[in-house]
Amino acid sequence: MRVFERDIESENDGRRERIRFWSTIVLGAILTGVVGALVLLLARANDNYDRSLGWQTQSMEVISQTRSVDAAIARAEAALGRFAVGLQKEDGRIYEYQWGRARQFMARLQRNVRDNPKQMALVEQLTREMDSRGEQLGDAALSANYNQTVAAISKFYAAGKGEGLGRIDKLLSEIIANERALLSDRNRLAAADRASLNQAILLFSLLGAAAAVIAIGATFSLIRAETERRLARREQLVESDRAAQLEAAVEERTAELAHANAALRSEMTDREAAEAQLRQAQKMEAVGQLTGGIAHDFNNMLAVVVGGLELAQRWLPDTPEKAQRHLANALDGANRAADLTRRLLTFARSEPARPEMTPIDECIASFAQLIERTIGDRIALTLDLQAEGRACWIDRQQFENALLNLAVNARDAMNGHGSLTIRTQGDREGMAAALAVQVIDTGCGMSPEVLERVFDPFYTTKPAGQGTGLGMSQVFAFCRQSGGEVQISSTEGEGTSVAMLLPIAKPLADTVDDTAPGDAAAPATPADALSILVVEDDARVLAATVDAVSELGHTAVACGNPMEAEALVEGRLAEGRGGFDLILSDVLMPELTGPEMVARLKQRWPELSVLFVTGYAGDASEDAAFGDHDVLRKPFTLSALDQAIRRSGEHRPDGQRLAS
Repeated sequence: MRVFERDIESENDGRRERIRFWSTIVLGAILTGVVGALVLLLARANDNYDRSLGWQTQSMEVISQTRSVDAAIARAEAALGRFAVGLQKEDGRIYEYQWGRARQFMARLQRNVRDNPKQMALVEQLTREMDSRGEQLGDAALSANYNQTVAAISKFYAAGKGEGLGRIDKLLSEIIANERALLSDRNRLAAADRASLNQAILLFSLLGAAAAVIAIGATFSLIRAETERRLARREQLVESDRAAQLEAAVEERTAELAHANAALRSEMTDREAAEAQLRQAQKMEAVGQLTGGIAHDFNNMLAVVVGGLELAQRWLPDTPEKAQRHLANALDGANRAADLTRRLLTFARSEPARPEMTPIDECIASFAQLIERTIGDRIALTLDLQAEGRACWIDRQQFENALLNLAVNARDAMNGHGSLTIRTQGDREGMAAALAVQVIDTGCGMSPEVLERVFDPFYTTKPAGQGTGLGMSQVFAFCRQSGGEVQISSTEGEGTSVAMLLPIAKPLADTVDDTAPGDAAAPATPADALSILVVEDDARVLAATVDAVSELGHTAVACGNPMEAEALVEGRLAEGRGGFDLILSDVLMPELTGPEMVARLKQRWPELSVLFVTGYAGDASEDAAFGDHDVLRKPFTLSALDQAIRRSGEHRPDGQRLAS
């Protein structure tokens, strides 16, 4: 019985051993499978968590780069605003550098959002807006680079009023808002991945505790512990580095935003000042336009006076000497009035510098009359001209403008009563040659603080509405443009002396004008006589011009309406009398201007000879409208009219007449 019991126990033991063995094998296989599954789950959770952190980093970079673009644009526009007002090259270089940085940040931003179609479309739209904005700001920068202050401020102001900047700000805000929403989703996903990772670690820990009961538990426990330590160390290092990077990025961005905010506040202040200055400049421009319009009508009247007096002088060859003297005086007075009108018009138009060889003493002497009229009778004007025979290569109109600005400042400093001296002196030392033009007054003088800023644009000590602050800056710009410099000395209570130092071009040889203003023009011979169509809307000027043309021996046909000129030409051709040799036309006329009328006629008669006559200063600056045709100024003498007709006739082929 015991043998059988022993056998049964052995069999049971063997069965238990086999069960234990196979149970161990099955359990080991199950544990191995579970361990493998948990390892895969843990690796996947860890990869998901790392990927989520990478997305978070990418979103933070996109937001940081977008704000960097915003800050760079703000700094670039602030620098351009300062450049447009102050014309400092350093501000121009700052503008170019900051705009380039904005482009670099845009390139990085475009790379970081290439996997997001929505953000990519916004970035591409932002790129186009920045290209358009760059062209607008580039025009202002170009004008500032050529010292065109008013044009630069106007273009910068127009750019600031445009909608481009608002669209850029809107796109930047939309990109940041989208990225923040995406960052929020990614934060939630990272939190979920972190929870999944924690759950996987927890399950792995439980499995390690269960595996510790069995034989292979220790090995799995060691593997799990080592894995946990590696993950913990890596996570700790990654989190530490990421926290340091985020902290540095936040501090840098905070500093940039503070700087950008200060720059924007400064720009707002500068822009308000520039707007006020621009309004003042527009007022000055309106005054110039009014001067031009008044001078146009005044010159028309002068044309009648000059033409009538010259014709009367021709028709009365045997009149008494006293009558001849009075006629000559009247003609001289009319010519002086015309010269005064031309000088007024010089200050009513804006033209680029046109340097010419200018004898300084002669220029000042001829300009003194206008200065006397400007400063008033209570100020004694003294000319001390000691540079006879010396000339400078300068723009005569700008020189006269600078001289008038100094005279006006001196008048205001003397409160309309005192003494003003204009002195010229030549200076030759070694190889250098310079000429000094001094304007000396007996006014109130300037303090050292005012002297330091006297050449700053828009700086003035006069009450609001009585000064633009551009006079001395224009004098400074003229001297620098002419290759010279300006010096100023002043004592409070005693007066001020301003000296323009201009380089001497070369001594002028004495010249004699062979043609006096009153010289009579010889009538044209029958062979040289022309058939001339005179087009003029003013009836008095038309009659005087027709008489003057006839007096010169030509055949004149009057036309008081430019709309009828083409019909007159056609009618003359239809009658078989031949066409006109020359069209003598006014420029400014109602319904149709002279250049427009000529353009119509030239469509049918391309070889048309034309002579324009104008009394408005603005006409002559429109070279494209006049083409290659000569322009005669009102009022004109018979001699000037004869020379202009002869010059226009020289361009006409021999025997050719306007024909259909």
